[in-house]
Amino acid sequence: MRLGTLFERAARRHPANVIILDHDLDIAPGIGRRATVSEIADLVDDFASRLWAARVRPGDRVVIHKSDGFDITLLACATSRIGAVAVLLSPKLDGETVAELVRRTERPYLVTDEAKLRDELPSSVFDLAERVLLTSGSHPGATGLAELASAERVPPVTMPPDHPLLITHTSGTTGTPKLAVHTGRTMQARYRPQVSALSPVIRKREIIAMHVSFVHSRLFTALTISLLRGFPIVVLADSRPARVADMFARLKPGILEAHPNSFMEWEELADDPRRPLGNVKLFSSTFDAIHPRTVRRLLHATRRRAPVFGQLYGQSEVGPAVARTFSKRRAPDADGRCVGMPFPGMTEVRVVSRNGNPPSESNPGYIEVRSDGRIVTYLGEQERYNQQVSEGGWWRMGDVGYRTKWGCVHLLDREVDLIEGFGSTLAAEDALFARMDDLTEIIIIPGPDGRALPVVCTKGDMPLDLAAWRAATAGLPPMADPVQWKLEELPKTATTKIKRLELAQLVAAGLGSS
Repeated sequence: MRLGTLFERAARRHPANVIILDHDLDIAPGIGRRATVSEIADLVDDFASRLWAARVRPGDRVVIHKSDGFDITLLACATSRIGAVAVLLSPKLDGETVAELVRRTERPYLVTDEAKLRDELPSSVFDLAERVLLTSGSHPGATGLAELASAERVPPVTMPPDHPLLITHTSGTTGTPKLAVHTGRTMQARYRPQVSALSPVIRKREIIAMHVSFVHSRLFTALTISLLRGFPIVVLADSRPARVADMFARLKPGILEAHPNSFMEWEELADDPRRPLGNVKLFSSTFDAIHPRTVRRLLHATRRRAPVFGQLYGQSEVGPAVARTFSKRRAPDADGRCVGMPFPGMTEVRVVSRNGNPPSESNPGYIEVRSDGRIVTYLGEQERYNQQVSEGGWWRMGDVGYRTKWGCVHLLDREVDLIEGFGSTLAAEDALFARMDDLTEIIIIPGPDGRALPVVCTKGDMPLDLAAWRAATAGLPPMADPVQWKLEELPKTATTKIKRLELAQLVAAGLGSS
C-alpha cells in the first residue's frame, strides 16, 4: 500500500471523481467542501513539498495532532509521499498523553495548530519535538505551513514494503495508548480481505459516506478501496443525527462506513420522512460487534433490494479478522454475539482455554488471531508487543469468547471487563437494548461491591422507566440498580468506544450524572 501516491493514482483513473466534506479543511479552507480527486491529489503533493521544505526527510517521524478534520488524513498521505512516517494522534487525547507519546516517538516533527498549543498541549512538546509546524494560526517557536506555500514541488519517494508506513495508536481503554507500527506490506494485507468482502456486494459505482476516526488505520484501507474504484466519497467529521440526516437526504449514499456507536446514534434517521437512509445498499461497521436492534432498524430504513449490514471484527493491531453479514431475512437477534468467520487464506482464529476446560458459551476462552496484517511492533514497547504474540504468530486479542461447531466466532466480553459468574455482559446489553427502545446506550460494569452495575442513557435524557426496566431484566443475571448518565458524558476513545474501566472508576468515585 502506497499512501503517498494514493490520490494521484486514483486521479489518473477517475480524475472527475469527487470528495464531499461536511467541514472546511484547516490547511486549505479555500478549497471548499466539494473537490475533485485531482484537486485533492494536488493538495497532498503541495503539502508534501512544504514538509520537505521544513526539512522532513525519508524515515523521519511526523506526529500529526491537530483539531479534528479530514486534513489529518491528507497530511498523513503528504508525509508518506516524501518517505517519512506519519504518527497519528487523536484530537481527543489530552495534552499530557500527547506529550508522552511524542516523547516515545523520539524527537519527531510535530504538526499541530495554534488552538492545540494554546489550550491543551504542555510547553514541553517544544523540547520533545525536532520542530513544531502549524496547520493554522501562529505561535512563538513554531513554523506555519502557510509560510512554506511557495515550496518547490518534489518527486514522491518510494520506501520498501517492510518499512514503517504509518503509526497509529490503540484505543487507550486500559491506560496510555500504545503506538502501533504498520508497514506497507501489513496494510496491504488488511486491504485484501476488505476488498474481497466488498466486491460481491457492491458491483457498481455508489456514493460512499464515511464517519471514521481520521487517525485510525481503517480509514486508509476504506479510502483506498473507494478511491481506486471511483466511488464518490462523503467524509463526515460531525456525527450528530440532524446534520447527518440533512446530508444523506440530499446526497443519497449507497454505502455507509461508520463506528458502531455512530450507527446507534443514527437509528433515529430511520424515522425521518426524507428517508436519508433510503438508498443504502451496504452498512459497513468495523471495530466492534454491534447491537442487533441497531442492525434491524437500519436495514428496514432502506428501500434498496436486498440491503446488507456487514460487520468486521478486528483490532488496530491485526486489522479485520472475521466477517459476518446480516440482511432483512437473516436477523441478528438470535445470535448477535456471533461476529463471523475468518477470511479463507488470509486470517485464522482460534480460542484458547483460560482454565484447562474447553471454551464454550459458559466458559469463554481467549480469542487469538493470526494474520499478515499484524503490526510489526509497539513503538518503544517491544517487550509489551512480544507478550501478546505466542508461538506460531498467534495474537491475543484481549477478548474472550468461543467458536461453534460451524467455526463461527462468538465474542462475549473483553478480558478486562469479564465479571466472573455473570455471563456475557455484551449479550445482556444486547438483550436490554432490544427490549427497551428508549435506551441510547447501556454499559454493564463491575460496581464498587463487585456486582454487575448497569449504566444507562436514554433518549432526550428522560428518566428511566423503572417498571419497564424490571420487565426487561427478567430472565437476565442479577444486577445492581441502574445508574443513569448523559450520553455525552460517557468517557470515549477516538473510535467512540466507551472506556469501561474509566467509567467504572468514575461511578465508584460518585462522579458523573445520575
